[in-house]
Parts: sequence; structure tokens; C-alpha cells
Amino acid sequence: MKPGTPPLKSARLLDQMRERIRYLHYSLSTEKVYLYWVRFFVRWHGRAGQMQHPRDIGAPGVEAFLTMLATERRVSASTHNQALSAVLFLYREVLEIDLPWLNNINRPTQKRRIPSVLTKDEVAAVLTYMDGLTALLARLLYGTGMRLMEGMRLRIKDVDFDRHVIIVRDAKGGKDRVVMLPRSLAPALRVQMLAARSQWEADRQVQRGGVETPHALEQKYPRVGHSWAWFWMFPSPTLSIDPRSGIERRHHLYEDRLQRALKVAVAQAGIAKPVSVHTLRHSFATHLLQAGTDIRTVQELLGHSDVSTTMIYTHVLKVAAGGTASPLDVLAA
Repeated sequence: MKPGTPPLKSARLLDQMRERIRYLHYSLSTEKVYLYWVRFFVRWHGRAGQMQHPRDIGAPGVEAFLTMLATERRVSASTHNQALSAVLFLYREVLEIDLPWLNNINRPTQKRRIPSVLTKDEVAAVLTYMDGLTALLARLLYGTGMRLMEGMRLRIKDVDFDRHVIIVRDAKGGKDRVVMLPRSLAPALRVQMLAARSQWEADRQVQRGGVETPHALEQKYPRVGHSWAWFWMFPSPTLSIDPRSGIERRHHLYEDRLQRALKVAVAQAGIAKPVSVHTLRHSFATHLLQAGTDIRTVQELLGHSDVSTTMIYTHVLKVAAGGTASPLDVLAA
């Protein structure tokens, strides 16, 4: 047992996985993915009718599973890495087996792809075909460079209208960062805050359970989830059951709502490029660089740990600018 690690209460492997994942404050999406791959890993090794405990599956068994994913399932490099991370978590964090062969398993390299980026006119066209709450969210993500879930999980306390900044809490990698609050968006966000306030007051009057708060904050401050400061900027119109606590409470707006609205708007705008919500973030970074913003500033706004990740947008700029003149054009001239 690692120092400072609480003993696992359950005897079942998947329950032990859940306990350890929640102790380390991993997200619910990561929990679901890891449980899926570990369940698949165990069942695949027991396909002949003889179930094996992972303790009895050595390096050849792990490598055979990963080989199957690559050759039979033909999964992408990112999916392959996801499965490997889940298996390594099982051995190192749950079973506490840190064998030398675990370090020798190679991860498939992910090829760096140039992201799809919209031009300024295309962004304007897409936003024209959106309305209501989804239009506000799309403008917010494009105007700040936030990821989809960073925008959805925005709390009242993290929007500073006086300084025109938004604090992005507990983002990818558990980091916080500060982004700009577009001045043109401030009036619409104030209106949305008033709508959220009405929902918060209605919930308080009927004494509904407060919103979810990160980690063990609610154990230290029992009423913090009921406070206005921690309420969602974009609350869901309906209540739902928290899958971890089992408490009925109000969650933030369902992310698929924006994804569906954006897909419809892209089709109406007649744009043939592959576009997702994340494309708004790519477009934000590219347009800042086109305007002459320093790449280090863009790196900080995006929350990248390494500037090399941000450098991919310099390749996008070359594509946008047309790059080097073709010798055919010189010949034609």
C-alpha cells in the first residue's frame, strides 16, 4: 500500500477501480472510460471460458491485448493510448504492481494533424444561423478560446465584469488560467446571469440540493453548493441524478445541445469543412496570431503547458496565407 493511500473497501475489481479513481479526483468521463477498458481487458482474456485475474496476466497478455486492438479492431492511436492508460492505472494504482515490463510497453505515436480552422467570415456566418443560449455559448467559446466543458462548467464567481476577465478553474491538467471577457459579450452575459439568478432563487425556495462542487469542498463547507457564487452560469433547465452521490440536483447545460446547434448552423452556412465545437477554439488561436498576438500570450490563453503545442497554429497560418508562390503561377505570369 502506497503511503497516504486509504485501504480499498471493496473486494470487486471494478469497485476498487472506482474507489481509487475518485480518491485521485479523476473526472467522471475518465472514470467511465477506464472502467470500460479494464472490463474489456479482463473479459477478452477470459474469452475461452477461463477467467483470469489481472494479477495473473503478465507482459505477454497485456501486449497481446494491445496488439489485438491495433490489428483486429484497428483503433486510432489516441484510443490505443487510452486503453493502455487504463490498464496501467489498474496495475499501478489499484493492484499496486509496478513491474519493469510496464515501463517497456511502447505507446503508439499520434501524428500531429493540422486542425480545421474557420475564417473570420465563416465564423460570422455560422454565428448568424445560431440563436438563444447556444449562440451565446458559441460566441463565448470563440471569443475566449475555452474548451467546451470549460464553458459549460462556468460558475458565477469566475466571471469578472469589472476587470473583463474570466477565470477558468480546474481545466485540463488541473490548472487554472485567466482569459479575456469580450466586451461585446458582456451585456448578453449579464442577461444570462440574471436568468441563472432566477433559477437559483427558485431552487432555493423549494430547498433543492445545491450544485455539484469539486473534490471534497462540500464536506468542508456543507452549504457551499447552495451559494449563488458557485451556481452555474449556464444551468440546465431540468434536474438530474448525480451518478456518484445519487443526489438529485441541477447540473450545467447538457453539452450536446451546443454541439447539435453548431452542426445545424454549419450546414445552413454551407461550410464544407469538418467543424466541431473545438474548431471554435482553433479559430480563436489562429485569428489571434493573424492579428499579430505574441505566441506566448496565445499559449497562456489556451492553457498549453508547452509552446510546441501552440506552434501547430503557425502551420495553419501558412495554409491560410497561401504559403509560397507556386512556380506554375510564375510561369503563367
